[in-house]
Amino acid sequence: MNEPQTNSPRRRLQELLAIPERLRTDEQWDEINELEISLTTANRASAPVPEQGNRQNTVAPTNHPKPNNGARDKKPFKRTHKRPPKVSAP
Repeated sequence: MNEPQTNSPRRRLQELLAIPERLRTDEQWDEINELEISLTTANRASAPVPEQGNRQNTVAPTNHPKPNNGARDKKPFKRTHKRPPKVSAP
C-alpha cells in the first residue's frame, strides 16, 4: 500500500476501482475514499468562480409568449351533475 507516488491520484483511483468490490481490502476502500475526497475538493478549488459584479438577476426578454396550455381560451368549468328531483311530502 505504501508504494511511491509515481502515478497520479486519478490513475491510482482508476486502478483501485478496477478491482471488483468483493475483492477489495479495507485499506483499498479507505484509499478510494481518500482519493475521491481529495480529487473532489481539488476540482472545486480549481473551478472558475462566476463573477457577480455586473450581473443582474433578471431574465432576458423573449419574443415567445409563455405557454399557458390554453387556460385563457377555455370556458370556466360548469357542473354537469343534476340534483335529484324533490320529493313532495304526502
